[in-house]
Amino acid sequence: VALNSLRLFEELHLTGGVLRIDGKVVAFTIGEPICEDTYVVHIEKAYADVQGAYTMINQQFVEHECMKYNITMIRVTKGRSRGMFLEIKGIKKSFGTGDSRVNVLKGFDLEIERGEFCVLLGPSGSGKSTLLNIIGGIDGADEGSITIDGEQLEDMTEKKLSLYRRKHLGYIFQMYNLIPNLTVRENIEVGAYLSDKPLDVDELLHTLGIYEHQRKLPNQLSGGQQQRTAIGRAIVKNPDILLCDEPTGALDYNTSKEILKLIETVNQKYGNTIVMVTHNDAIKDMADRVVKLRDGMIRKNYCNEHKLSASELEW
Repeated sequence: VALNSLRLFEELHLTGGVLRIDGKVVAFTIGEPICEDTYVVHIEKAYADVQGAYTMINQQFVEHECMKYNITMIRVTKGRSRGMFLEIKGIKKSFGTGDSRVNVLKGFDLEIERGEFCVLLGPSGSGKSTLLNIIGGIDGADEGSITIDGEQLEDMTEKKLSLYRRKHLGYIFQMYNLIPNLTVRENIEVGAYLSDKPLDVDELLHTLGIYEHQRKLPNQLSGGQQQRTAIGRAIVKNPDILLCDEPTGALDYNTSKEILKLIETVNQKYGNTIVMVTHNDAIKDMADRVVKLRDGMIRKNYCNEHKLSASELEW
């Protein structure tokens, strides 16, 4: 689907519909525009026939021919567009007390759409990892609020926050943190056990390019293979949001590019919202949104109008 042609929906005040893609009927809704003429499309479910899609949406349909807009549209339906997936408002965080108090995050606002790939870029001490830990519910903010898919983190009890992390978040760290006495497959299955809707492990192993290594232990793998396993463990839960803290920081150039290609594939194939922390300025060119931090504040926040694929990155 040519996303910029979805301007039609804005003109008709329509926010959902049904498409034919590769012979299947796909029900979808349209999110907010993330840049000029670019919209996030949420694929709800694919069906073998039109009637199944009608049953899922269960709303009044309006017919419209869209061939001239380069979309094979069967029908579209009126509805309400989704708001921002991740909303950060007035976040402040400090460490220490008295004269040793350090203000790490000094209060800022940030919004990220569902399915966006967002890169947090900045030097050491700029607050990137602290912000990532607060989004992930690992640490708490002193002031401000974080809302993910309509739920405010600060309103959650410790038990609810734990369940939230378990069901909705995936983590990829610079150090792989694999369980040393479990095989590649078993490490990934640990993540699957935490989810009510896990991805198929065999399919994921193929996507990750480590199917033939699934019976090996972590100490029998290269650094890149270990990071692929760590990505598999994070993504097999089918999390709404994937948090990546310097995922290529301990890898060489070629392996780093392979991992970035894999994260790009995961984002495109499974539609997870990705927030990545990095020192590497080149990585910003493959992101949908780039947020530059310095001294605990946002200095720049913009959408990439001309994204590069991971394979095109150079540094």
